[in-house]
Amino acid sequence: MKKLFWLLIIGILFAFTACKNSPKPQINIIPQPERMFVNDREYKLDQNSRIIFEDPNPALRLIAEDLAQFISSGSNFKPEVMPYSLTKSIENDIYLSISLNDSILGDEGYQMKTNNGQFISIQANTARGVFYGVQSLYQLFPDAFYSQEKHAEMWKLPAVTIKDRSRFAYRGMHLDVCRHIFPVEFIKQYIDLLAMYKYNHLHWHLTDDQGWRIEIKAFPRLTEVGAWRDETLIGHGGSSSKVYDGKPYGGFYSQDEIREIVDYAALRYITIIPEIEMPGHASAALAAYPDLGCTGGPYKVETSWGVFEDIFCTKEETFAFLEQVLDEVMDLFPSKYIHIGGDEAPKTRWKTCKTCQQRIKSEGFADEHELQSWFVQRIEKYLNQHGRKIIGWDEILEGGLAPDATLMSWRGTAGGIEAARLGHDVIMTPVSHCYFDYYQGDPAAEPLAIGGYTPLSKVYTYEPVPEELNEKQAKHILGAQANLWSEYLKKPENVTYMALPRMAALSEVLWSPSKSHDWEKFYDKLPSHFLRYDALGITYSKAVNQIRVEETTNADDDVMLNLKTEVPSGQIYFTTDGSEPDTLSKRFEQPIEKDAIEILNMQLYRKGQKIGEIQQRTFNRSAYE
Repeated sequence: MKKLFWLLIIGILFAFTACKNSPKPQINIIPQPERMFVNDREYKLDQNSRIIFEDPNPALRLIAEDLAQFISSGSNFKPEVMPYSLTKSIENDIYLSISLNDSILGDEGYQMKTNNGQFISIQANTARGVFYGVQSLYQLFPDAFYSQEKHAEMWKLPAVTIKDRSRFAYRGMHLDVCRHIFPVEFIKQYIDLLAMYKYNHLHWHLTDDQGWRIEIKAFPRLTEVGAWRDETLIGHGGSSSKVYDGKPYGGFYSQDEIREIVDYAALRYITIIPEIEMPGHASAALAAYPDLGCTGGPYKVETSWGVFEDIFCTKEETFAFLEQVLDEVMDLFPSKYIHIGGDEAPKTRWKTCKTCQQRIKSEGFADEHELQSWFVQRIEKYLNQHGRKIIGWDEILEGGLAPDATLMSWRGTAGGIEAARLGHDVIMTPVSHCYFDYYQGDPAAEPLAIGGYTPLSKVYTYEPVPEELNEKQAKHILGAQANLWSEYLKKPENVTYMALPRMAALSEVLWSPSKSHDWEKFYDKLPSHFLRYDALGITYSKAVNQIRVEETTNADDDVMLNLKTEVPSGQIYFTTDGSEPDTLSKRFEQPIEKDAIEILNMQLYRKGQKIGEIQQRTFNRSAYE
């Protein structure tokens, strides 16, 4: 009897030790939940599973139906969707509820539990919170769900307990459709990507010098004329001799299409903020209605990129026009914010315009900068009368900031810091970290971009709240946004390539607590997300795995090659004799003299495993001999 007792004790201890030492599954949720515990059990989803939603709630029904559709895309079954009142039981099911009543989680937080591996519950205070919980649930599905092993009879999901909420209220992505326009279906796909990563705002840049993209029924020439340019610049706008393709280019979104997109976004808890540029970046509008400019024209829809001197005049006819335009914009977009641009508005025309100079004199302004501030404030008052607020780029600080304006700080952090100190709300979007039209890898190996260098790791390490602000001022930092300007993004696949996976990195910056940010853990989650992009047929970048070659000079003026990687714990091995490098080759530890190399083959390793393919650079030694 005593022997049996000790055998039982040993068995229990062995089972406990095995369970304790067994590796927990890799959880690949982006953005990282605030609190998460991984249990040892698994939840088995199969043809007997149902999706039960708390009733009566049509918003939860829609979320449940989307979840069922998602599951059916990788399974041989589609779970039945039904309200709780019709079943009164939850067994092997997924349960969605908004009866949590947890003030700490707010409107966007959620709680997910896998109860003893038997059923999954996602609870929140609002349907929005449940929606975000379901986005996390999607990311618990195994990688095989997105691979060739799809359409299984049963899927095992790790059993987790999550309590999660957002760090920032504003989490935004931007899309410029003026330089290049994209189909309605792609705009919806872009919105889906934002939803995947819990973004809640899309800043839609709809008017600029190169095209007016929104139908305004009161002014049909805006799309008849302003939506079309004669040709488009080929190559980089900074080149000394510019070449054009000679092909007319343009298009616009009808009001019906815009309503369709706005409704689509709303179902995914994304608010679309339209941008109608003023007083600058107005060439397309002036081409359609020349009387709105200071000179009367002629004007044209611009065919190249940059900043142009012709802007809206401050005459009364201009404000009558803009107010009618904004009336239709407000009818289409329920957003409390309307973005009015305000950036890059040269004052050249205003300085020689009799109307503008008379306005400066009669209003007692010191200069044209104060005139622009007055212009912005006048538009703000009109929008405020209709229950809306303005957002503008940080140039709207010049000459005095409009009383109730929210500022987007893009030229760095200085504008955001100044505005927050003045008591204004701020959305941070500095070129240093948030311009996704910048290169993310070695330009020699990347598609043409406007310039700059914003790699994935730099995006991930961004902190939106400037350390210069005190606690009270910091509360005015609503969040941050990444911008995608489309001068060099001609097709949808160019957009997604520049956005992904940088969009994922910024989402974790904006949603997750700063103390949980961990570059190495984030990098470990990427392969699972790459599989999901592949399954969706989405083009994306793997520049994070590139080896960057930088040239420097030493004290003897020798040109040296420095090899860099942003891969955490990444090691670079190289050869110079044309052979394929491996871990027996020379490991890069210090700069290499360029003069001694014709062919440089490089291979990246991490934890003993190859990362990506061999990367090669060739050099012409004759210049050094």
